[in-house]
Amino acid sequence: MSRNLKNPKRYRGEDRLRKVRWVLGLLRPYRKRVVVMFFAVVLASATSLAPPYLAGRAIDSGILAGDEQALVMTVIAFVILTAAYAATRYLQTYLVGWIGVRVLQDLREEVFKHIQKMSIGFFTRNRPGALISRMTNDIEALNQLISDGIVTLFSNILTLFGVVAILLLLDWHLALITFCVLPLLLVTSLVFRRYSAGAFKETRERISAITSHLQETLSGVRVVRSFGQEDRHINRMTELNTLNRQANMKTVYLNATYFPATELMTAIGTGAILLYGGYQVIYGNIQVGVVVSFIGYLQLFFDPIQQLAQLYATYQQGMAALDKIFGLLDTDVEIVDAPDAVDPGQIEGALSFDAVSFSYATEDERMDSVDQSARWAVKDIDLVIPAGETVALVGSTGAGKSTLAKLVTRFYDPQRGAILIDGKPLAHYEQRPLRRQMGIVPQEGFLFSGTIAENISFGRPDAMIDEVAAAADAVGATGFIERLPEGLETQVGERGVQLSSGQRQLVAFARIILTGPRILILDEATSSVDMQTERTIEIALDRLLADRTAIVIAHRLSTIRRADRIVVLDHGEIVETGSHDELIAADAYYARLYNAWTH
Repeated sequence: MSRNLKNPKRYRGEDRLRKVRWVLGLLRPYRKRVVVMFFAVVLASATSLAPPYLAGRAIDSGILAGDEQALVMTVIAFVILTAAYAATRYLQTYLVGWIGVRVLQDLREEVFKHIQKMSIGFFTRNRPGALISRMTNDIEALNQLISDGIVTLFSNILTLFGVVAILLLLDWHLALITFCVLPLLLVTSLVFRRYSAGAFKETRERISAITSHLQETLSGVRVVRSFGQEDRHINRMTELNTLNRQANMKTVYLNATYFPATELMTAIGTGAILLYGGYQVIYGNIQVGVVVSFIGYLQLFFDPIQQLAQLYATYQQGMAALDKIFGLLDTDVEIVDAPDAVDPGQIEGALSFDAVSFSYATEDERMDSVDQSARWAVKDIDLVIPAGETVALVGSTGAGKSTLAKLVTRFYDPQRGAILIDGKPLAHYEQRPLRRQMGIVPQEGFLFSGTIAENISFGRPDAMIDEVAAAADAVGATGFIERLPEGLETQVGERGVQLSSGQRQLVAFARIILTGPRILILDEATSSVDMQTERTIEIALDRLLADRTAIVIAHRLSTIRRADRIVVLDHGEIVETGSHDELIAADAYYARLYNAWTH
């Protein structure tokens, strides 16, 4: 066991330090502006310390001494330093905002790029709403820590040390009386820190749960409406909102207790200075201007302490967000290109499955299972598909048909065996150029917000409009497109909501036609369309399947019979293979499926 694991506190400390270094690394591209920003912070902090001292000097050297020139010079110095403070504060605020906006942009892009690299399995294990929360709420909370937090920390520490030095120089006796309040402030701050840490972490978790529920409800609104479950979802949102309110109320109680307590201590310190300083002025030990300066510096003394305590709340929120963001960024990308992976170039499309076994369960879950065979989605698959052949995968639900399709596209890697294209393992090729030569049409084609033309050209953004129109015509989509108000430029809405399911599927087929894939995978691609649309698609399929390797997952006999060969799966294993007539004559598993479909 490593030393870190033996000492979990040390491990947590090292892990937190690693995260802080990473956060500071986000500022590196803007280091010149960061230097200027901190220079402005130093000047702003320094000039903010002058007014109380100058006010005291104006009283002692000008007003009480009857020296008009000293009074005027002090006021001029006051105005100049106040103007300098305003200018440096403007520069500080502008640079903090400038840097913060860009760091926020960089951070969001970094997280989004990482998400884009993740395998399909990652998205099945993580709710979209939680990922959206990482990209929005958590990044915003972290940005507050990076921009405002660092500047607030630096500025207030400078101000605090500056005030302490000035107080000691003015009158160390009065300074010691002021510092007597510090132990009480320290105890109060430690209590606040202890209870606020868990409270702010809980608020991040509650808002993430709300975001997830909202995203899921909006995505499944048709199902909610069709089953009349609006009240159920409203009640669930009420529960989540109540938990979020309760979590936030904990922070409200803490803030409502802590900050008035520090205000009370400030008042006590001010009263002590007035009492003791007043006596010293009466007995002629100090000048009245010194007491006035002390009163002014008291606010400057307690304000940084309060802001540093408030900064701890921002720190807790930011670190809670950072933990969640790092939980995402530390998730390893499961499907990666090998160091020696190559661009496949133009592939022929020959497919081979060599003793392929795959499970969605982890190795520990498979080992814990009493029936280990039940843990394999597909097991010991040996199958050769020559280039240009169309193979239909047939079997009952859960037989492993869609899993094989996901393995071919390398959405997952098999735990055992290998899949080869043109005689070389999938890992030998770079993923993106390989997938560009694969066309996948799922049961329900997904369309993005935008026009029909933009959706058809999704795989080839540089395609000319004539090519887009030709692809639409090839699948028989021209008829319905021409009836739309703006033709190919018609907006389809989010997820293609403006089109019927059959029209969405035709657009999905046109999208595949335009990319011209060498390997085609149809996963129940015609099961959600009406008979007329299916006939239109079948005509397009004859053209689409020509000279391409195709894996067709279907229950409809018309699609199955079009295949050159039928592969029958049961519980993840191949149990039969052959043509339709051969399998019917064998009177085995496929024949029973066929009889069930036709009766």
